[in-house]
Amino acid sequence: MVHRILIVTAVAAEADSVTAGLTTAAPEHVPLPGGLALRRHADGDRARVDVLVGGVGPAAVAAATGTALAYAALTGGASGERPYDLLVSAGIAGGFRPTAPLGSLVVSSAIVAADLGAETPDGYLAVDALGFGRSVHPVPGELTGRIAAALAAEGLPCAVAPVLTVSTVTGTARRAAELAERHPGAAAEAMEGFGVAEAAAAYGVPVVELRAVSNAVGPRDRAAWRIGDALDALRRAVRLLGRTVFVEAP
Repeated sequence: MVHRILIVTAVAAEADSVTAGLTTAAPEHVPLPGGLALRRHADGDRARVDVLVGGVGPAAVAAATGTALAYAALTGGASGERPYDLLVSAGIAGGFRPTAPLGSLVVSSAIVAADLGAETPDGYLAVDALGFGRSVHPVPGELTGRIAAALAAEGLPCAVAPVLTVSTVTGTARRAAELAERHPGAAAEAMEGFGVAEAAAAYGVPVVELRAVSNAVGPRDRAAWRIGDALDALRRAVRLLGRTVFVEAP
């Protein structure tokens, strides 16, 4: 059985790291509607991994991921079959100290829309508390456990913790403290995971977020960012998972 994985990144630099981790051969490029394209990597009869550059922010990436899922549902597999066996939202992120230091990896135990809601005189209310939709996508513990164990076995330890999706990246200590208090235990902040998870849920596809930490959540100190190190950590993680977990996807 061929396991079908879709990895979604925000920007091309992240997709380049993912692609470098998957194979040394050039992938097949599959055009999609709306100017999108998949980078398709085939591993014989074991796995097929598609990589999609979905855009920055939850809205753009949800639209792009939904397009890729609809295309897969319409062009492959039997009627009623899931278009993919697993979706992965992957890329670099800000890390909450001390849980996720620079260069470390974070695997989501939950994918959280951290600022989708309303400010009230009594504090912040998430969108589900307002009676609309949801603000959290849990990730199966068995899946995160397998990913974390595979990474740790090769000397790539990671934090398994909630990953926050924000529409505005944190740039102050005050905002970082507010998010940490509102979402105890969160390890990372990025802009796309919840959008990918929403699209995945519409098709019944399991989803997980994989982040490599390039900077600390808080004041924007560009001189302290380690984007290259984070992209390299992402590449190494994908290379390992491509040999293990991705060929055993649920």
